[in-house]
Amino acid sequence: MPGTKSARGAQEAVELKLDLRSPLQSAEKPQNKDSSLLDGSASELPVLEKTKGITAFQALIHLVKCNMGTGILGLPLAVRNAGLLLGPLSLLAMGFIACHCMHILVRCAQRFCRRFNKPFMDYGDTVMHGLEASPSAWLRNHAHWGRHMVTFFLVFTQMGFCCVYIVFLADNLKQVVEAINGTTNNCHNNETVIPTPTIDSRLYMLTFLPLLMLLVLIRNLRVMSILSMLANISMLVSLIIIAQHIAQDIPDPSQLPLITSWETYSLFFGTAVFSFESIGLVLPLENKMKDTRHFPAILSLGMSIITALYIVISVLGYLRFQNDIKASITLNLPNCWLYQLVKLLYVTGILCSYALQFYVPAEIIIPFAISQVPKRWALLLDLSTRFTMVCLTCILAILIPRLDLVLSLVGSVSSSALALIIPPLLEITTYYSEGMSPLAIAKDVLISILGFVGFVVGTYQALDELIQPERPVTFSNSTTFI
Repeated sequence: MPGTKSARGAQEAVELKLDLRSPLQSAEKPQNKDSSLLDGSASELPVLEKTKGITAFQALIHLVKCNMGTGILGLPLAVRNAGLLLGPLSLLAMGFIACHCMHILVRCAQRFCRRFNKPFMDYGDTVMHGLEASPSAWLRNHAHWGRHMVTFFLVFTQMGFCCVYIVFLADNLKQVVEAINGTTNNCHNNETVIPTPTIDSRLYMLTFLPLLMLLVLIRNLRVMSILSMLANISMLVSLIIIAQHIAQDIPDPSQLPLITSWETYSLFFGTAVFSFESIGLVLPLENKMKDTRHFPAILSLGMSIITALYIVISVLGYLRFQNDIKASITLNLPNCWLYQLVKLLYVTGILCSYALQFYVPAEIIIPFAISQVPKRWALLLDLSTRFTMVCLTCILAILIPRLDLVLSLVGSVSSSALALIIPPLLEITTYYSEGMSPLAIAKDVLISILGFVGFVVGTYQALDELIQPERPVTFSNSTTFI
C-alpha cells in the first residue's frame, strides 16, 4: 500500500502519516543497521517506538470494529442453513482459520521487515517478497504481479464495502421513517405495519453524502479510533437490545435440525466467510502501533471477541425465531420505538465505520496520485480525490441495480483471496526453502482449498441470483427487502 516517499523531510517524519508504501515506490531507508537482526525470531523483531501512534487498546477497538459490521445481522439465517450444531461449530472453525491467516500475514511481514531492515511492510510488498523467496523461478520473475494483485483486491473490496454501507444507511433510515406512523410503545406485539410511502431511498443516499465527505477527511488512525469507539458502542448497545429480546420466550428447539444438507450449507458458508473481514486492515494497524510486540495478542483477543459474539447472536436468533428467521434479524423485531432505536443505533455505527473502510483504498490511491504532481498541488489533489472517491461509491450505490449481488460476486473473488487463499500460500513460498514440515504444508494447502471453495460457492450463488431475477432479492448487508 502507498505512503509517503522514501526521501522524507524531518517535519514529515514527525507528522502522523500512514506507514504504507506505494507499489511503485522505491525502498525505504534502513533505520537499523544491525545485521544480526536479519535472521532473528519474531520475538527479536525491533520494537519501533513512534512519537505518535495508536495504543494496543486503540488497535483492539479498530480490529473489533472492522469485523462487527452489517454481516452479523444475517448470521442467524446462516445458522439455519447449516444446522443448530454444525452452524456454530463452523463459525468457531472459520473464526480460528481467519485469525490464523492474519497471524501468518503478520509473521511473514515481520520476517521481511527484518530481512530488508525496514520498519514496516504492507500486504502487497509482503506477497511480492514472498514470491521472490519461492523456489520457483517463474514466481520469482513475476513477483511484482503479486503486489499489484493484492493492491487491486484491497481497493476493490474496501470500496465495495463503502457502497454497501451507503445502501444500508439509506434503506434503514427509510424503513424507520416509513413505519413511523405505525410505531408504538408496545414491544410485545409484532403486528404488520403498512409503511407510509416516502421519498426514494436514493435520495436518502444523497442526504448522507455531505456527512460522508466530512468523515473521510480524517486521515489519522488515532483520531479515527474515536469514531470506531462510537461505532462499537452503538452497535454493541443494539446487539444487547436484540439479544435480550431473542433470549426471551425461546420455543422448544427439539425439532430443529442439528445438521442440514450440503446444498443449504453452501448458503451458510457464503454468508459466514464474509463476516470475518478485517485482513485488509491488519498490517496498517500493526504498522501504526507504538509497540508492535503486543499486536499478536491484540489480534487473537479481538478475533476471539468477534467469534464469540457471532456465535451467541446467531444461535440465539435461530433458537428464538427458528424457521421464521429473516435475512436480517432486525426484520423479526417488533415495530416499537425501542427496536426502531436499534436500527438508528446501527445506522450510527455504520456511518462511523465508513471512514475506517474508506481508509485503505484512500491510502493506496491518494499518495500515488500526489507523487505525480508538484507539492503545491498536493493538498488540493488530496481533497479532490477523497471527495471523488466518496461520490463514486454513492453513484455506484444509486445507479447499479441489485448492488448487493454484484458486490457479493466481487467479494467472493477478492475477499476469499485476501483472507483465506493468499496467506497460507504466502507462508509456503516464504518458508519452503528453509524446510517446512509436510504437516504444515498440508495445513496451508487445505486452508487455501477452503478459500477457493468459498470463492466458487459465493460466485455461483451471486451469478445464480443475477441470472434469475424473478426470485425475491434480499440485501444480505441490509435490513430491507426489495
